[in-house]
Amino acid sequence: MPRRPVLDMTPEGEFRDPPRPSGLNAVLARTSRLAILVGLAAGGLLMVALAIFFIGLLLPVVIGAAAVASVSLWWRRRRMRAMGIEPGPFFVVMRR
Repeated sequence: MPRRPVLDMTPEGEFRDPPRPSGLNAVLARTSRLAILVGLAAGGLLMVALAIFFIGLLLPVVIGAAAVASVSLWWRRRRMRAMGIEPGPFFVVMRR
């Protein structure tokens, strides 16, 4: 005759002793922690890779805008000198 489990419960319906964890539960707990850590690390590397990718896409735009701005400033200073005005340093004034 097989051994039947004994359920030792209180009148409120709670178990008196917590169940004993099996060896498989401990192994699964360790591997799940490791899997979460690996997943978080991979997610972080993915975010870094995406940031580098988008910076790489925007870099030519920034270089082009800086080139256009420098040519524009050079042209304005050249025109001022041609009109006989010695250009001083440029100041940026923001109006609201």
